[in-house]
Amino acid sequence: MSERGALRGLRALMWMVIAVEVPVYLVWLVRVGYLAGQELPRGDVARWAPPVLLPPAAVLFCVMAGWVWWGSVVERTRSPLRERWIVVSLVFVAASSVFCGVASVDDPSFSVGLLSATVTGLGMVGLFFIPAAASRQLPDVIRQRSRRTGPGAAEPQ
Repeated sequence: MSERGALRGLRALMWMVIAVEVPVYLVWLVRVGYLAGQELPRGDVARWAPPVLLPPAAVLFCVMAGWVWWGSVVERTRSPLRERWIVVSLVFVAASSVFCGVASVDDPSFSVGLLSATVTGLGMVGLFFIPAAASRQLPDVIRQRSRRTGPGAAEPQ
């Protein structure tokens, strides 16, 4: 397979993963957010907060973190994923998502928590990689990285 074909295949694979993971995650967030919110007393406005606010927050925080990370990869600068505000926003999304998944069932168990964590992780990864998959610089970055790590690359002393 040629290099161009491999890069097209990588981009197609990334978009296929994104196309499956992201909609499943967002629909799941709306559903479990709704069910978790129904546990609050009737008339409490907060019962509509999880299904209305959590999906947009997940998209915003995950894509934003992916955008910042991808920019650092393209510019070859230090990864900003160590910044406290990025880590806090991603932990907030993950914790809220897993909590709603567990709180949405009548009988929470380890398997429900594991399922919630899996759907959350896959969905967040899909959202995180949208900027990289959409970037025109993806082939250039892949080529640069493969030259540095591929056969014939200089060994560190």
